[in-house]
Amino acid sequence: VQLQASGGGLVQPGGSLRLSCAGSGFVMDYYTIAWFRQAPGRAREGVSCINSGDRIFNYAPSGKGRFTISRDNAKNAVILQIDNLNPEDTAVYYCARRPNRSPCKARESEYSVWGQGTQVTVSS
Repeated sequence: VQLQASGGGLVQPGGSLRLSCAGSGFVMDYYTIAWFRQAPGRAREGVSCINSGDRIFNYAPSGKGRFTISRDNAKNAVILQIDNLNPEDTAVYYCARRPNRSPCKARESEYSVWGQGTQVTVSS
């Protein structure tokens, strides 16, 4: 059972990125998947979550209207689309999995399987 996060990079303010969290060893569609991020010198924070019923929860007020989480079941993945990026979005972005059919939670301690993280840097 593994999660692989990808899609990060260096982008200018106002740009967009599409982060992907690909699962292996299990069917992603059956599980609650969340994205977290950790900026330099700060604690890891929840960004967005999609549960097994495809209900979505957004935890980052600064991301309202800019972060979109979705599933790509053909690729066994969960996508985080980030639009209108700003320097405060600079962080390592992680995806994580909760147990089968469990609700979304904002606390990282509720998640037992983690991807390795992908770096997002927003700078001109």
